[in-house]
Amino acid sequence: MKQSTAAFAAPVSFTGLGEVKVTDGYCARAMEKEVAYLLKLDVRKLLYYFYVNAGLAPDAPSSYQGGWEGALIGGHTLGHYMVALAQAYANANTSEPSRAELKARITYLAAELKRCQDNAVTAGAKAGFLWGAAPAPADRDNKEAQFDFVERGRADIAAEAWVPWYTMHKIVAGLVALAVYAGDGTAKEVAAALGDWVCDRVNGWSEETRRTVLAIEYGGMNDCMYELYLLTGKDRYAVAAHRFDEEDLFTKARNETADYLDGVHANTTIPKILGALNRYIACHGKTVAGETVDARSYLETAEKFWDFVVRRHTYVTGGNSEWEHFGKDSVLDRERTNANCETCNTYNMLKLSRALFGITGERKYLDYYENTFYNAILSSQNPETGMTTYFQPMATGYFKVYSSEENNFWCCTGSGMESFSKLGDSIFYDAGNATYLALYLSARYETDKVALVQEADLERSDTATVTVERGKTTLRFRRPYWSDGFTVRVNGEEAETAGDELFVSVDVEQGDRVVVQLKKRVRAYDLPDGKNTYAFMYGPFLLSADLGAEDMKTTTTGVNVTVPAEAVGDIVYAVPADSVAEYMRGIDGHLKREQGGKFTLKCENGTLTYSLHYRKFAERYGIYMKFKAGKAK
Repeated sequence: MKQSTAAFAAPVSFTGLGEVKVTDGYCARAMEKEVAYLLKLDVRKLLYYFYVNAGLAPDAPSSYQGGWEGALIGGHTLGHYMVALAQAYANANTSEPSRAELKARITYLAAELKRCQDNAVTAGAKAGFLWGAAPAPADRDNKEAQFDFVERGRADIAAEAWVPWYTMHKIVAGLVALAVYAGDGTAKEVAAALGDWVCDRVNGWSEETRRTVLAIEYGGMNDCMYELYLLTGKDRYAVAAHRFDEEDLFTKARNETADYLDGVHANTTIPKILGALNRYIACHGKTVAGETVDARSYLETAEKFWDFVVRRHTYVTGGNSEWEHFGKDSVLDRERTNANCETCNTYNMLKLSRALFGITGERKYLDYYENTFYNAILSSQNPETGMTTYFQPMATGYFKVYSSEENNFWCCTGSGMESFSKLGDSIFYDAGNATYLALYLSARYETDKVALVQEADLERSDTATVTVERGKTTLRFRRPYWSDGFTVRVNGEEAETAGDELFVSVDVEQGDRVVVQLKKRVRAYDLPDGKNTYAFMYGPFLLSADLGAEDMKTTTTGVNVTVPAEAVGDIVYAVPADSVAEYMRGIDGHLKREQGGKFTLKCENGTLTYSLHYRKFAERYGIYMKFKAGKAK
């Protein structure tokens, strides 16, 4: 019998993208679609306004004009694109021909951005400046006009400024990713020079100006500048990052102030918290600019914020928000519309969860990650086209709407590029003498110390098998919250699992074969303000009702965001019980799995057919359905 008695302390290290090859068929195909899209885009068009702002002749007839790239937020897509290129280049799933093409694009982009940056002063900007949006109509000759307008509190998105610091965050983050994942020295040089421009700008702010700037969406400027500090070791970048740390927000998060998120733009806020956590990761205990940093309160900020959002603002998919904004605490049913769960929010909440697990080792972050990975991220991609969603409606009877290749370039198009170029990054975690298995997903993990193969298909089976091909380690298996049973057998012999309700540890070596036995069932989940309104999960997978594909017309909202126009099928279903709650406690006996993977729920006034939600992409659905007790009248 094998059981580990070793103790494991955080932090847990992330595995490298090149160390994990995802062999799950669905995920592997999803990444193939993403890489194909990255290689199809015309880099010259994404660079168009970078050339214009640098006073250079563009190498393309025009920019992408069919969406956000032609507006004052232009340039944000190239930032996301650089991150995705770098991740795909480093990823073990990428074929060698594609890797060579990705590398060529990375090298070209870094060189061209440096050429633009070197010419910035000649074009009338300050040294180091790099910018990819069309000139602001209110001051066309001023290359830095958007930043000047924001400092004066002026933010007309058509004429003056559309969140320029948000866009700058994407550009800096993209350059850092090229340096970190692809080892591109030119990108590092460009990032440092752009970081110097940021430092010079923010160091000149008065406190009044700083508050004015921070009142307008600035993305994760603190986050990316802390990353630049980690890359270069230069204190000035950490000092500049701290100028974007929004202490008023952080205090409310630590105090868990009631309704402090009400009306707050969700994807403006989550990156700020990522930045707070990165202050702890990058600076805690270090001497920065002559001062020893105590950043424990920033870790607390991130932990409290995560708990608050997950407990009070999150739907069963792991997503949050209605039309990009949080509402009042625990008010979710009333907020269900055709514009819930912005995909950028889930992308950023997963980044936050992953980082918090790395620091704390707490299982709850992995539980959330698994749920959200399947039911919000995988759910966000059209498996036929590779395009991704902006919103995922929670109101009954709507459907998913996806971006187009060249005519949207929404923020979620960009975060989608990032999500689907790193699908294997959170299956395994390295804890030195141990390896955490966070997701039961088929993949191969190989380092200089160990080589593991995990085979799992939780849609069709309740087992996962891990084979140790080389080396030795202690495997730390996550006990999923959704599994009614959990046994671990090493070479056929059952391991003792008592004493740890969160993780089971077994020592293994080359040649060992470990079989994990799980047990899925259907569970019902309601909403705090939605009496008799329920969603259903089958193990880690969200089920949604199949509501047909008729008349799937779309409309637009906000700034050219496409959404479904009308809903169907939102009726109340009668269940044969004295109370709906009583019926739902036994839902596993009522919602039956049929041949072909469908589930049926026979109600008094009709039969509902359910299937795995993340696989739906061309039909209407119902996640939360309304029920009543008693026979239909």
